[in-house]
Amino acid sequence: MRANFRMQRLFVDAPLSSGAAVEASAEQFNYLANVLRMEDGAEILIFNGRDGEWKAALSFPTRKRILLTATEQTRPQPAPSDLHYLFAPLKVGRMDYLVQKAVEMGAGLLQPVLTQHVQGRITSLDKLRANVVEAAEQCGILAIPDVAEPVRLSELLDRWPKERRIIYCDEGDAGQNPLPVLSSIRERHLALLVGPEGGFSEDERKRLRGLDFVTAIPLGPRILRADTAAVAALAVVQATVGDWS
Repeated sequence: MRANFRMQRLFVDAPLSSGAAVEASAEQFNYLANVLRMEDGAEILIFNGRDGEWKAALSFPTRKRILLTATEQTRPQPAPSDLHYLFAPLKVGRMDYLVQKAVEMGAGLLQPVLTQHVQGRITSLDKLRANVVEAAEQCGILAIPDVAEPVRLSELLDRWPKERRIIYCDEGDAGQNPLPVLSSIRERHLALLVGPEGGFSEDERKRLRGLDFVTAIPLGPRILRADTAAVAALAVVQATVGDWS
């Protein structure tokens, strides 16, 4: 069932079922009452990442409170995406874009990875998670990707589960077309690794290429910025070995 983009959508962190009443947060109250100027009886869509999407009616028990009462399920909860997205943090603004696009492209886990040439940093996981929720609200996604604590690349590789193949974007790869490489992958559990603006160091590339659970792919004849590479890589992976195929 397709998303309804004509109705306002909000994420709520509460169980949802027919008749369930959820109180809007202070920020949601301000948005619904003061920005959108919604009145008693107005309807929106709500979701929690677990129980599907529901139509909900607004009511005002007091002048400073809004209750959202679920009346009808509009979409069931889909299976969560199994694609893990591993990325080197970028500078603020461009990292917001990267996270939003990863959510839209179907990442199931966002894992910040600290590489030798990383330029950005994660100052607040709460802010990162809020960005994830906002992207899901805007693009009609029901499953909210998990956000993991940042980890150094070396530590990540030391404890990596060998049954999940890592596909990493190697700007030094001699080829141009990622499709032949991707079409040869048979594993169902995948992760995509995109490096920082400065690229992976030679030591990092050497280690990645030496691991039998890692596959390097090129991304064409042009040098892409890290946030552009993230979208391009997610698209080709999802289209060939992900949930688009």
